[in-house]
Amino acid sequence: MLYQAYQLQSDLMSPMRLLAQSLGALLWLPNTERSPLRALAAACTVFSRMRLTHQRPAYGIDEALVDGQTVPVAEEVVLKKPFGQLLHFRRAMPPRATPQPRMLLVAPLSGHFSTLLRDTVRTLLQDHDVYVTDWINARDVALRHGRFGLDDYVAYVIEFIAALGPGAHVMAVCQPCVAALAATALMAEDDHPAQPRSLTLMAGPVDCRINPTAVNTLATGRPIEWFEQNLISHVPLPHAGFMRRVYPGFVQLAAFMSMNLERHQHQYQDMYRALLDGDAQKAETIRGFYDEYLAVNDLPAEFYLETVEKVFQTHELPRGQLTWRGRKVDTRAIRRTALLTVEGERDDICAVGQTLAAQDLCSSVRPSRRLHHVQTGVGHYGVFSGRKWAQQIYPRVRDMVHSLAA
Repeated sequence: MLYQAYQLQSDLMSPMRLLAQSLGALLWLPNTERSPLRALAAACTVFSRMRLTHQRPAYGIDEALVDGQTVPVAEEVVLKKPFGQLLHFRRAMPPRATPQPRMLLVAPLSGHFSTLLRDTVRTLLQDHDVYVTDWINARDVALRHGRFGLDDYVAYVIEFIAALGPGAHVMAVCQPCVAALAATALMAEDDHPAQPRSLTLMAGPVDCRINPTAVNTLATGRPIEWFEQNLISHVPLPHAGFMRRVYPGFVQLAAFMSMNLERHQHQYQDMYRALLDGDAQKAETIRGFYDEYLAVNDLPAEFYLETVEKVFQTHELPRGQLTWRGRKVDTRAIRRTALLTVEGERDDICAVGQTLAAQDLCSSVRPSRRLHHVQTGVGHYGVFSGRKWAQQIYPRVRDMVHSLAA
């Protein structure tokens, strides 16, 4: 009933938001000082933006700086599957430019779309041929496509890596660090020709027993049956995934927003004041952030429940108990793949030490090919977006990848 209640509320509020949007545009008087009409227009605009969307926003990356030259970028779907697709950001390379390393960016399936990594992609494009795992909203996947669990996610990652071919590199951000590490281990044990040349794990929950955060405490505070009974819903009509069991993205978003509710309230107040004062740039910055943040992606119920149980409750990977389709995952099989782990000093989602644990798990990789970096002054999102990502973290990623590609 949870999803049905949400859908009903959304349907009822939609006409009001459309009216507010139209009224805000109609009453807006540019180049004027504060007035009652301007205040009403600003209020209508803010109200109309306080809504969730369920379609992936556009990446909006149509050019990149390569070798000091601006080149056009086009999105290309390389491999399409029911629950996700492999997206390639194809660049028109400058004449006589040296081919650059292929990089697969493994995006989280955690309530938001892969476009949350837009800044990561834009930065990587300077020196890499970038591919991204672009996950499909589960409410848009028909029941005939079957279930999608953690094993299926790992299988997708293996297939996407194989599609890039030998010599490619992999970067996983947050939640998929466990899946990417498992995929690399399985490919190594099979001596797969496309096993990645390097694996970069960014702020991921490899071992949540270390420095538990509020997120970890929430996941371990109740049995897995409670999560299934209280957080899983069936997709209602009119969506293509009607009757599919999902963990709704709006539930995940509500949990995240409740952790910093006062901050979000202040942001909307700041948007209103910026509109009232005619500060279009500030208003657009806030609006752009929330257009992305409020775009929610439903998770298949199997994937969500298995991730909560195996990653956050029973810690199967660091305990050497994780299996993939009945086969034990042995991270010691990884020998030829270099490893870089990155953490944020102020990360309150994946605390310092949780990603570092991968270094001990990959004990067969030579120490000279294992690197770790803790970035001072950043929280979770600062590890893969923003100024310190671009100026301090990314150069370490680039230097490692290019040293192996040489």
